[in-house]
Amino acid sequence: MRDRPAAARVTEAVSRTRTATWMALRRRDGLAVFGAVTVAYLVAYLWAIGHLAPGLGGYGVTVVAEPLGRFLDPGLAPLSFRPVASVRLGPLTYLFSLNTVIGLGLATLVGLNLALTYLAWRQPAACGLGTSSTGLLAGVPALLSGTACCGPVVFLVLGIQVSGVTLTAIQWLLPVAVIALVGSLLLVGRQIQPRTA
Repeated sequence: MRDRPAAARVTEAVSRTRTATWMALRRRDGLAVFGAVTVAYLVAYLWAIGHLAPGLGGYGVTVVAEPLGRFLDPGLAPLSFRPVASVRLGPLTYLFSLNTVIGLGLATLVGLNLALTYLAWRQPAACGLGTSSTGLLAGVPALLSGTACCGPVVFLVLGIQVSGVTLTAIQWLLPVAVIALVGSLLLVGRQIQPRTA
């Protein structure tokens, strides 16, 4: 395998990951894992960044002036965007912004990682894995990297004092999390053997 060019290995990994994703999502249990994890992660992400919060009751929608123009308007930090709409749903208030799209992308990657990990756990022989726990452990990097975008919240919960330099470095954890999630997805997906699944 080392004799093959890197481009051929990457192409094969992407192809196998695509096949593995299709295999995981066509199973009811794999689709259930994907759906539950994606929804739970998106809700947790929106809650952590303050775009989903307890409401004051009532129902309504408020949209800012020129929402399309302000949709890409950055907030106080890079990769953080200002809300363009507020939706009050009784006990909850939801703020819509480009952060929702980013959160959905992250949630989808985390959901796919765990759906593939679930497939590897349920069918370790099909994935070229000796034991079922190996496939489950392959999902740990996805879980760790997927929570990187909420680093400041973790610091606040733990009560850790951080400097401005640390907070500035944290803004780059979102792209790092995306890269780690895609890498983890390819790592698990390339191990799937379509002929034996």
